[in-house]
Amino acid sequence: MDREKIVNFFIACLFLSLAAGLANLQIVKGRQNQELSKKNCIRLLPQTGGRGKILDRQGRALADNRLSYDVMLLPQGLKLDPQLLERLSKALDLSPKELRSTFRKNFVGPSVPTAIAKNISRKNAIALEELKNELPGVIIQPNLTRNYPNGNLAAHIIGYVAQIDRWRLTKLEDYGYKTKDIVGFGGLEEKYDYYLREEEGGLSFEVDHKGRFMRTLGFKPPEPGKDVELTIDLEVQKIVEKTLNDRNGAVVIMDPYSGAIIAMASGPGFNPADYAVALTNPDSPLINRAISSSYPPGSIFKVVTAAAALENKKVNQSSSFFCPGSLRVGAREFKCWSRHDEQNLRAALAHSCDVYFYHAGLLSGAQSIHDYALKFGLAKPTGLELPYETSGFVPSPLWRKLNKLKNWY
Repeated sequence: MDREKIVNFFIACLFLSLAAGLANLQIVKGRQNQELSKKNCIRLLPQTGGRGKILDRQGRALADNRLSYDVMLLPQGLKLDPQLLERLSKALDLSPKELRSTFRKNFVGPSVPTAIAKNISRKNAIALEELKNELPGVIIQPNLTRNYPNGNLAAHIIGYVAQIDRWRLTKLEDYGYKTKDIVGFGGLEEKYDYYLREEEGGLSFEVDHKGRFMRTLGFKPPEPGKDVELTIDLEVQKIVEKTLNDRNGAVVIMDPYSGAIIAMASGPGFNPADYAVALTNPDSPLINRAISSSYPPGSIFKVVTAAAALENKKVNQSSSFFCPGSLRVGAREFKCWSRHDEQNLRAALAHSCDVYFYHAGLLSGAQSIHDYALKFGLAKPTGLELPYETSGFVPSPLWRKLNKLKNWY
């Protein structure tokens, strides 16, 4: 009898604990659980806005955006409905294998809409939208994608856009950048990415317990990025690039009074919309040869030599030297490009007479020429608002002694 009472008491305690648990779930935590249930039925479909435009000095577009359409699918795990896949295949003129491959590649999770086809035509987008009731879980999402209306023109100034890589993500994660974000690479697309990139909006909608679309709940419009206007002149840029004709080299045209860049071209060029081809080109078209390579300055350095000789009173405007077409210094004969006979400073600059500046350089000395080259800013970047500008290098007598173990004669 005592044993029966103990068992009954134990069963009663179990029922009381179950009742208390149910009361806790329905009364104490009822509202909280209801909110969680609602959230579990709500999905968010992010929508990107338009990236800011890159414009020339007259407001003509060097880079803008065009409207494209993606087919999104609310996934039920990694398996796709074969009948749905077959219908989409006929509508999009893509094989079921291609659709399945794209789906698996873009799949993130069972609650996230997944792209099954990207950049479809407007005609196909309208056709699928009309079949919306017959295609459960299919969403047609409009997107603004980057467009370069002039093809290769000014590619090194503009840069290109692509999916963010791991290196950039680790640097920019704190600024709101996420995996699979589209960001700028090279040129102004990279330099001003934070200003050009849009602020994401999106669509919130309700799904049933099987994840099928029920109704739209709300929409936050995305904010477009800011436009960037350049000093580049589109027509001058066209002339420069046509003349360069994809040969290895660079051309820069500047306003001598303000320093504004009117045109800048580097050859060979590339198409920002198809940058992947340039990655395997042995001529390295992605390098902006106007700012990212170092070259011997050639005859432009005569201005530095002239300044060093004038400032140190080694020559004056009337000082002259005879140019027979070459000058022997020690055991070596240094050529001039022509014979100029007697030359003063003005004539030597006009004729680019090498012999005159050989004399001026010998009188000035290596250290003085080095110092004046630094004063002209030749060993540091210009501060141009493009990434990856190289600073150049001006050797000094001390550098030669330490690195080459030679004097500068």
